Amino acid sequence: MLAVDFFHADCAVTLRRLDCFFVLEVGSRTVHILGVTANPDGRWTTRQIRNLLMDLGDRTADFQVLIRDRVGQFTASFDAVLADAGIDAVEIPPRTLRVNAYAERFVRTVRTEVTDRMLIVGARHLRTVLAEYARHYNGRRPHHGRDLQPPRPDHPIADVTTTRIKRRPALDGLINEYERAA
Repeated sequence: MLAVDFFHADCAVTLRRLDCFFVLEVGSRTVHILGVTANPDGRWTTRQIRNLLMDLGDRTADFQVLIRDRVGQFTASFDAVLADAGIDAVEIPPRTLRVNAYAERFVRTVRTEVTDRMLIVGARHLRTVLAEYARHYNGRRPHHGRDLQPPRPDHPIADVTTTRIKRRPALDGLINEYERAA
């Protein structure tokens, strides 16, 4: 199952709101940041989901359902692209955000860990920050729903012993990653 949603971040320089479009693989908690724009419309959203389906390739068959809310950016062409890939787009009922709880929880996580703690200076800066955060989120960040394992570990999980631990800062020290020292 896939969950899709938007969240916004405010640009400190232009004082404009930037919308971030993402998809979350619910089973593995893998997040895909699809894009950042000031004006998300139906054509842009459809293009982003088409790009995701091309990136997923053969893994597209693993997903049968995509949960989305009722915003105007999700058009009939968006649903048609998903239907061509064999994925059923399900709209959540009005004013029931808990139905898309996995996506809403990711929004809260990315806001509390990143966008609420940084001054975003533009769309390119936000794309860079979110790309690095997605690498951290997918590769190193422990998830309680997965027995404290990251979705796609990019590094062996350290065995808790008496060995030395090395800290590596991510996002200029906003987040820290830990691994066993060599």
